[in-house]
Amino acid sequence: MGFLLLMPFFLIRFGLLALLDKGAVARAAHFAPLLKKEKPAYWIYQITNAAIFLYLFFLKIKFTPAALFYAGAAVYSAGTLLLAVSMVNFASPSESGVNQNGLYRLSRNPMYVAYFIFFLGCALLTQSWLLLGFVIVFQGSAHSIIRSEERWCLTQFGDTYRQYMKKVRRYL
Repeated sequence: MGFLLLMPFFLIRFGLLALLDKGAVARAAHFAPLLKKEKPAYWIYQITNAAIFLYLFFLKIKFTPAALFYAGAAVYSAGTLLLAVSMVNFASPSESGVNQNGLYRLSRNPMYVAYFIFFLGCALLTQSWLLLGFVIVFQGSAHSIIRSEERWCLTQFGDTYRQYMKKVRRYL
């Protein structure tokens, strides 16, 4: 039953994004060039991503204790909503190429924040410590990916992106 938690993720991440802009799906899947020290983080990111998806097929949503279930449902719902809004915002960057729409005015990486909140909600709903561990390692390795993306954006967009970095925080 845990795999059902992934359905909104795939529908939003791929379905909604493709509906809004087919090119946005390719942009979202693009990884910036990695430095040598970032390559292990990339593989850790990919492996923990696969582990999260696969492990959810073996987990069940736990309804007791009720407080933990409701907390998990709230976090999961917030992550789902944040993911949807970040995808809508991502689908239409500004003409400069630097996306400063919607959530991108508050965070340079709202999709990564949404992924973390979404998967944290999954871990709470399934009450799985191992899944929580995968989520934490996934998010930690994402930090290296984000740094490489920011370096790429500085190369592509120069001062426009540098000014954006000064105004908007990396995460929250």
